[in-house]
Amino acid sequence: MKRTLTMMILCMAVAVTALSQQKPADQGAKPPPAGPTPTVDQILDKYVQALGGKASLEKFNSKASKGTFEIPTFGASGTAEVWEKAPNKTALRLDIPGFGIVQDGFNGTVAWAQDPQSGLREKTGLELAAAKLDAEYYRPLKLKQLYPKITVKGKDKVGDKDAYTLEATPAEGPAETWYFDATTGLLARIDAERESPQGKASVQVFREDYKDVDGVKVPFTMRIVSSAFTIIIKLDEVKHNVAIDDTKFNKPVAQ
Repeated sequence: MKRTLTMMILCMAVAVTALSQQKPADQGAKPPPAGPTPTVDQILDKYVQALGGKASLEKFNSKASKGTFEIPTFGASGTAEVWEKAPNKTALRLDIPGFGIVQDGFNGTVAWAQDPQSGLREKTGLELAAAKLDAEYYRPLKLKQLYPKITVKGKDKVGDKDAYTLEATPAEGPAETWYFDATTGLLARIDAERESPQGKASVQVFREDYKDVDGVKVPFTMRIVSSAFTIIIKLDEVKHNVAIDDTKFNKPVAQ
């Protein structure tokens, strides 16, 4: 049970701190014309344009999100808050009834986690490397910098939609698989693996119910699927360019 709870917390952190401006396929869009598979540059360039373009993404330097989550397998639910600040700061707070407060953060240098079960700890090694990747505020604009090796793997399906798949390998850590909708160019799914003190966790992250917030698309519903359970996160509020004190991202003082 301890391992399951730890993996659940890790999956939540992976998903919620990756709330980049991403939009799903347009259900009314026409299928893409037949032709050769696009290159990595073509896929990533189309992705940025689909999000609204570089200028639109760079208008903002912070974001605060609030919402709820549920884990149907356990009959559990609670509230979630996320703070993000350029260039690379994140903080997550989950209130899980019957378990307590879970926090996870990165201040640009130090990555940390705190929960009632494991207490307060600082992340190192591959955990720290993953935290740095996930904390990049302008991540859609820096994918080739963050992942030095990116290759096109071919076509696959996300639901009933065709998607181009890319395998992306960071300088440190395991490769990820990205699924870009073949019609819209938007990122529909990410398959990732993350380390924790209890072992590795593999997750699939799906983004749904996208809404326009200040000219960019934000997923208001996310599904995080692991081998043991599914977590559903629903945002109620997203605000850009809010004032967030840097202390929000610092590792708490041990009690």
